[in-house]
Amino acid sequence: MGRFDGRVAVVTGAARGIGFGIASRFAAEGASVAVLDLDEASAAESAGRLEAGGGTQQHLGIACDVSDSASVQAAVDRVVAELGALHILVNNAGVTRDNLLFKMTDDDWDLVMGVHLRGAFLMTRAAQKHFVEQKYGKVICLSSVSALGNRGQANYAAAKMGIQGFVRTLGIELGPFGVTANAIAPGFIATDMTDATAARVGMPVEEFRKAAADRNPVRRVGFPEDIAAAAAFLCSDEASYITGQTLYVDGGAKLV
Repeated sequence: MGRFDGRVAVVTGAARGIGFGIASRFAAEGASVAVLDLDEASAAESAGRLEAGGGTQQHLGIACDVSDSASVQAAVDRVVAELGALHILVNNAGVTRDNLLFKMTDDDWDLVMGVHLRGAFLMTRAAQKHFVEQKYGKVICLSSVSALGNRGQANYAAAKMGIQGFVRTLGIELGPFGVTANAIAPGFIATDMTDATAARVGMPVEEFRKAAADRNPVRRVGFPEDIAAAAAFLCSDEASYITGQTLYVDGGAKLV
């Protein structure tokens, strides 16, 4: 018996990286998982790599632009129609458009806000209807240590701090209906995205990761599995008394 047997989870931006790590953890613990990403072929390929046990467990890959309300509604409708229900939503989809404030364009700002904040809003609004009707639901939104401020990321930092305010309000509004909402704020996580950053700044990946590890007390970088473990706990029934919170999963980086 897995913790999520019979549950249906939606994870946005789940074709790779942190999102795929979270989707994999839920699948391993028995959930049917809908992998949402911009490209349906990538989403379907990733869904096909998820662990599938017996019974009713099955997985879907769905194309979805989380910043577009029609695309979001269509994706949620398809999940409920094909997987039979919706119990868990993980708002993970994200992009970066880093630049110093005086170089940041309108499009840089709007894209980051659109995917992170508008995306979380649209996905949660579509999902909460099902959560409220069944008196059960779990929402996880991905914030970041960058919410505390980070040079060159005025857009990203503002969006990620906005996520924290968003889940606090969800906790107040949806708590009476059996729905919890929390945020996870990762520190440095070793993914394709951070490897690409290393390439962009001209550092070997291992050297880049070591530099990040040296900046936190546990002296290692994080991996998608670290975030997935936190998400699995916060979406479990053991965490039913926790809502509106932001959990920093950063190796203690924000302490120093």
